[in-house]
Amino acid sequence: MNIQNRRWQSIWLDDGECSVSVIDQTKLPYLFTTRSLKNCHEVVEAIQSMVVRGAPLIGVAGSFGLMLALQADPSDKALSNAFVALHAARPTAVNLFWALDRIRRLVTPLPFLDRAEAAKKEAILIANEDISMCEAIGNYGMKILQDLANAKTSKGQEEPLRVLTHCNAGWLATVDWGTALAPIYKAHRAGLNLHVWVDETRPLNQGASLTAYELACEGIPHTVIVDNAGGHLMQQGQVDAVIVGTDRTTKHGDVCNKIGTYLKALAAKDNGVPFFVALPSSTIDWSINDALSEIPIEVRSPIEVTHLKGLLKKTTNNLEEALIQVVPDGSPAFNPAFDITPARLVTALITDRGIVAANEAGLKTLTT
Repeated sequence: MNIQNRRWQSIWLDDGECSVSVIDQTKLPYLFTTRSLKNCHEVVEAIQSMVVRGAPLIGVAGSFGLMLALQADPSDKALSNAFVALHAARPTAVNLFWALDRIRRLVTPLPFLDRAEAAKKEAILIANEDISMCEAIGNYGMKILQDLANAKTSKGQEEPLRVLTHCNAGWLATVDWGTALAPIYKAHRAGLNLHVWVDETRPLNQGASLTAYELACEGIPHTVIVDNAGGHLMQQGQVDAVIVGTDRTTKHGDVCNKIGTYLKALAAKDNGVPFFVALPSSTIDWSINDALSEIPIEVRSPIEVTHLKGLLKKTTNNLEEALIQVVPDGSPAFNPAFDITPARLVTALITDRGIVAANEAGLKTLTT
């Protein structure tokens, strides 16, 4: 994607190939800066602190983290320790385990001296595959948006197609293009008249900070709303479609995504608004039968709920931020990062291999 007249990806291998660079998402939208990660520990910290976030991007970052670990020590013990540390960094998103396991299975039979190079080539392949999958999601999803826009036009409705999204499932959450935002980017570049409702997405405001930032860079009209305004907008006929991403989708079509997604799906169902989920095939977990009981829901620090982080002062290369307490002293907080949206609330899944029903039969068509 384009920022300040330059094309960027969210992660890339540095020239020396002994480190990997990422966009520091904790500094956005106030400051665009990058960070170089030189070892596996730094990759783990970047994932935990959400310098790197978004299920597909976490998977790619994890694969490069394993590469860095093997560059330092290609032994079986080092491989195992790095795998465990990286997987524990964000346990809910299945892409992370998928990417780590793919590299582990590849390098385990190899001689120690060949492991780091093999891991590097596979990590690069995983990153390139992510770009291709996300662009395909964009192409399939754009057709849906075009059909919805044409339906409005046929009824004499001339206002923009209004799409609501939750959290950030754009190019910052992937290597490029994004998942839920990829159809929006494709449609906008094709000339479709769009307006995006951007959920702020408490408690960390990834919608207000990251999605709004991305859309502004692309010149796409958008409005940031509080999370709880989505249902009201749907009741008022101000939302034509909802598109979200997912961190893990079961074989039955149940969707695990950023906390608050379930409530959007309920409101959409009640108001007859189509609710789409965009995902690469790497996000499907075929081993899960019961999403509610089997998917581990990450619980993050209560400070993310009890305090708000804001900008006090910005200089050319630095930010002065403040952490502001918003609850009474002693009030506890609970901070689950994800919730489960049942398949019955999902209109369709937009994947890199086509648009399918949110059920086992629909998902199985992706494997044939």
